[in-house]
Amino acid sequence: MKYTRLTKEQLEELHEEFINFLATQSITGEEWKTLKNEKPEVAEDEIDVFSDLIWEGVLSKVAYLENVSAQQMHLFYCAEKEMKLFSVKVMNPEIDLTSNEGFAWFKKNWQSDFVEYLTASKAYTEDKNLDIFKLIQQGAVITKGGLYQWFESMMATP
Repeated sequence: MKYTRLTKEQLEELHEEFINFLATQSITGEEWKTLKNEKPEVAEDEIDVFSDLIWEGVLSKVAYLENVSAQQMHLFYCAEKEMKLFSVKVMNPEIDLTSNEGFAWFKKNWQSDFVEYLTASKAYTEDKNLDIFKLIQQGAVITKGGLYQWFESMMATP
């Protein structure tokens, strides 16, 4: 298995897609029930293959990721050949960027001496989707990129 197995809840959400997947494997509903009861390891393998297919589809569409903690933000743009990063570090230990108050403070004080920035870019390894998946495993979430784009526009203006 390349990624992680989908949760029970995710599999339930993708019930119709899973039925279609089984059909492409020439497995009927009755055969699936038999597999689960008589050969659970084969059924588990089918779920793993399906999970990887779903992850591949999702990861291939990811453009932006965010990983926000109390004092730091890592904003990623997944370009075609490389990943770009805006990293923000708040030097005021009383500020928690994950709270509404902390983020409001940041929006007002983003140019203060209490905020440090770093930009970087990194070429992907041979497997772009796996690189993105590893960031998700480390706590990044897929976003529409509003925060990254805001930073990009702020950094571009003199």
